[in-house]
Amino acid sequence: PGTVIVEETGTGAFAQRITAGTHTFIADEPIGVGDDTGPGPYDLLLAGLGACTSMTLRMYADRKKLQLHHVRVALTHSRTHSDDCADPDEAPCKIDLIERRIELVGDLTTEQRASLAVIADRCPVHRTLAGDLRVATTIEDPELPPQEGRADR
Repeated sequence: PGTVIVEETGTGAFAQRITAGTHTFIADEPIGVGDDTGPGPYDLLLAGLGACTSMTLRMYADRKKLQLHHVRVALTHSRTHSDDCADPDEAPCKIDLIERRIELVGDLTTEQRASLAVIADRCPVHRTLAGDLRVATTIEDPELPPQEGRADR
């Protein structure tokens, strides 16, 4: 539980089979790079953030008994040049930007909508992406049995 497995399908240039629990689906790159047999990696990232945002808003609204009838989250990803991080002695940098537009349908006050906006930023995936994220990578050799505690790994 909690482990997602991603492996090449063996068909197409970049198609990947993703297994998350009992769910299996395909990811790919768009036509021109891949065969477009599934969403691309950034689409999946945005889907995770959007799903978490919507679920978090629903849980909060239900707990507070708000008249929230429907949540829709639209997300886009882009890389923007930013003068804010450009050192005059270095090349300008690019910042990844995710734009998240949340539509809340229901009989909600201005204060309730403001509270929901704050809660949206508290969804666990948002906090992970906006926090001090690190990815630890280990290369495994399928030919060798796993050995715990080896100092040379």
